[in-house]
Amino acid sequence: MKTFEELGVSGDIRKAIEELGFVQPMPVQEAVIPYLLENKNDVIALAQTGTGKTAAFGIPLLMRIDTSRRTPQALVLSPTRELCLQITDDIRDFAKYMDGVHVEAVYGGASIEPQMRALKKGVQIIVATPGRLVDLKNRGVADLSGIQNIVLDEADEMLNMGFSENISEIFESIDENHSTLMFSATMSREVERVAKKYLHDYQEIVVGSRNEGAENVNHIYYMVNAKDKYLALKRIVDYYPRIFAIIFCRTKIETQEIADKLIKDGYNAESLHGDLSQPQRDLTMQKFRQHLTQLLVATDVAARGLDVDDLTHVINFGLPDDIENYTHRSGRTGRAGKKGTSISIVHSREKFKIRNIEKEIGKQFVEAQIPYAEEICKKQLYKVMDQIVKTDVDDEEIAPFMQDINRYFEYIDKDELIKKIVSLEFGKFLAYYAEAPEIDVVVPDKKEKRPQSDKQKLQNKAQKGYKRLFINLGKRDGFYPGELMQTLNRFVGGRQEVGHIDLLDTISYFEVPEKDAKKVMIQLTGIRHKGRTVRCNDADEKPDSIEKPKGKPKRQKKDDWRSMMDEGWAMRKPRKKKK
Repeated sequence: MKTFEELGVSGDIRKAIEELGFVQPMPVQEAVIPYLLENKNDVIALAQTGTGKTAAFGIPLLMRIDTSRRTPQALVLSPTRELCLQITDDIRDFAKYMDGVHVEAVYGGASIEPQMRALKKGVQIIVATPGRLVDLKNRGVADLSGIQNIVLDEADEMLNMGFSENISEIFESIDENHSTLMFSATMSREVERVAKKYLHDYQEIVVGSRNEGAENVNHIYYMVNAKDKYLALKRIVDYYPRIFAIIFCRTKIETQEIADKLIKDGYNAESLHGDLSQPQRDLTMQKFRQHLTQLLVATDVAARGLDVDDLTHVINFGLPDDIENYTHRSGRTGRAGKKGTSISIVHSREKFKIRNIEKEIGKQFVEAQIPYAEEICKKQLYKVMDQIVKTDVDDEEIAPFMQDINRYFEYIDKDELIKKIVSLEFGKFLAYYAEAPEIDVVVPDKKEKRPQSDKQKLQNKAQKGYKRLFINLGKRDGFYPGELMQTLNRFVGGRQEVGHIDLLDTISYFEVPEKDAKKVMIQLTGIRHKGRTVRCNDADEKPDSIEKPKGKPKRQKKDDWRSMMDEGWAMRKPRKKKK
């Protein structure tokens, strides 16, 4: 492995990065830095988040700028405020011993006035979120005409967040003779499209392989029923006593609910989602970085830009629909040469997602069984014993109290005292798991099954404790999970608990607790939904009783038309006779 000096890094920057603890370059730095220093053409670098990318592009940018000119010469675009600030701090650290270097961060969610003043004073490197930079450009404050080097960091994230138009506007404003460096964790079609549009004669540098998860990450999944997912999460967290993790949820509501449950159950957890104000977000992320928070429950969007090197686990409370999101999630652990684990809690109907992800990242998932209560208690007990043994004792500090302590415990046997100390720390786990609810083991078929037809789905059984119901509304009626929940809350009352939902074109199936099934059927049957009369009944009834998709309406019989005419004639008002 080469040294930073062999890569061509200047002495001033080497001095700064040595103080930061940089001993040897990481693979992405070893591949990118010398290439950028020797070549002026465009580059696409594919590497996972947390592999040292900021130094890989930040050091060459610093060595390319002219410090005698206080005008924008380099631009770094990032998807989030947090990542924007982090990149700015890192580049400033690298430039600690360089005279006349000015780096400024501009981003949304903060007052624009200080950022305008900073740009007017003059900077060489701008680190920005696309939206705020376009705003500053349109105000005539950010002059991009002299930009010679532009970096798109987390390009796939920016495109996923809808910054395509902003990026296009920015590229139209900079000098044609610029160099572009695009960093991305995955090479999606959108990234390839942007590369073909804005990059010319580019070199692709791949660290690892295209679209793979972090090399040091193990991928594990637990298969449970939907109703047991939170119980499974608790067991997994308890099984790893020293866990430091992000728990990813699909929605803001689910994120807050899971965080609230964890906090209520005594876990050191916080939520991070889009409904939080910026000061709340900053405080939550600061506490997590400082390990004051052990479990961060977050949405994909909210966690973007959160860079923490020593995460032990990433937990997917259900898999994302987009494989790229899974890649980003799992890439947050296993950094800086450390091992990490990506855990997914899924139900049987998500197994196809596991297979799709495996094909994309080229790695196998390991199916694991939910830990038993005995295993968890044993792990927690060892943790308590380890903490007691490794606790440092300051004899001088405790000496004044030892006489009272010895007198207090004089008549307690040593073994009894040890039991009490351990029980004090360990008792809550013993108490919980003595009465812990059982989690049904889900054993998927070894052979992959083809998707079921509507007729086959009719015969599916509900999960334990639930009743499977039929309703004569489907996707063609605009009847999706959100619409179902609104209908239940409106007509049944309260927040109705729902299990699995199967949506077909003209009909749907959903599960509710057995105790609520009769009430739900009674309340929904007969209501009107977008002009249709709703029928809801037990899905176990005969298939003939279920409404089939309607084709062309049958022509009515002659007698039917005659009866309709008779009814119309009877209702007709008699005409007045002419005189």
